[in-house]
Amino acid sequence: MTDRTTTPDRKNRYWARIWPHLVLILVSIVALYPVLWVLKTALSPGQNLSPDPSPFPDTITTEHFEHLLSDGTFIRQALNSLWVASITTVVGLFLSTSAAYAFSRFRFRGRGMLLSGFLLTQLFPGVVMMIPLYILMDLAGLLDTHLGLVVVYATTAIPFCTWMLKGWFDTLPKEMEEAALIDGASRFTIFWRIVLPLSRPALAVTALFSFMTAWNEYILAATFLNDAELMTLPVALQRFVGEHETSWGLFAAGAILASIPVMLLFYALQKHLVGGLTAGGVKG
Repeated sequence: MTDRTTTPDRKNRYWARIWPHLVLILVSIVALYPVLWVLKTALSPGQNLSPDPSPFPDTITTEHFEHLLSDGTFIRQALNSLWVASITTVVGLFLSTSAAYAFSRFRFRGRGMLLSGFLLTQLFPGVVMMIPLYILMDLAGLLDTHLGLVVVYATTAIPFCTWMLKGWFDTLPKEMEEAALIDGASRFTIFWRIVLPLSRPALAVTALFSFMTAWNEYILAATFLNDAELMTLPVALQRFVGEHETSWGLFAAGAILASIPVMLLFYALQKHLVGGLTAGGVKG
């Protein structure tokens, strides 16, 4: 009698453990299918899309990757994207960390208004600001330059990064900073040696966001850059989409190459994306 009652319970516990994994496998397949389709297009010969729904290519070739990697213009545009995204990340981190720490720790006149102003800028897409930004860059002589693109990208990324870092700084215990002040540490020393090391997860997310914003942006780059030698990768990929014909093989191969730096950056920063570094920082 006991065995008959326990057998259904075992089955229920078994399925309770199994069904979440089945759901995750199904969701993973749905999420990975478009990626596998792009990889299939990049590894298949020719420039046409295959009508076969299978995500695996019948014939594998690397001609599309070889064509792009042997193209000096494509390599230069990839380096342009890497340069613009890296400088945007550095500028965004430097300005947003200092601004977020000031908003988190100091109380000054106009603080709430400035925070609200930062939040207000996130309500409008970059396209809305494109015309005034174009006029300002034209007046400053920054059109068709990487410096102008960095300024625009940093301007759009800093408000979000500042709000995100401020929320993180608010969670850090102030007792550590007060103890450091009693020991004679300056405010800059506290910020550099205590706050920033404890903020690695937030800094990693901020750096990743700033890099991806600059790396993937297309509309502003296509508007402000006219010289092919200065264009970034998203603008370069657009040239494979013609009015009457699209080179899908080259486009897919370029998209995969363009995603590699972001994946590498995510892999390098993944160990810092888990919070909890402040646990035990203050003993009761």
